[in-house]
Amino acid sequence: MRNSAAAAPRRPRDHRRVARGLAAHASGHRAEDLVAARYRAEGCELLERCWRSPAGEIDLILRDGGTLVFVEVKRAATREAAAQRIRRPQMDRIGRAALIYCETLPGGSLTEMRFDAALVDEAGGIDILRGSFDW
Repeated sequence: MRNSAAAAPRRPRDHRRVARGLAAHASGHRAEDLVAARYRAEGCELLERCWRSPAGEIDLILRDGGTLVFVEVKRAATREAAAQRIRRPQMDRIGRAALIYCETLPGGSLTEMRFDAALVDEAGGIDILRGSFDW
């Protein structure tokens, strides 16, 4: 017999919302693919994609000569709109995650680092803002 204090009824799943979320996720990965290809064409070595740590996720980690590059990829209808989506708390999260990543390397937190923002518009246009934020 079921408990008379039954759990609250489940909310019906909004399939349109789920579909939008899946489309946004796929679109973000396509943007990361485009940005990674641009960096590789410039001679950078891709080390990690969607690297997760307790501090958060870093979209791309690359090596550019002796420098580790931590890249936040933002996609929007325009590159200007994508730029507006990067906020200070996110930059801080990426910085903390980068330090965790560097702790696994021989140079530790003394590793030379750069933080880039890669802005992707809906047509696939890319602006890479090298050293766009400090941490």
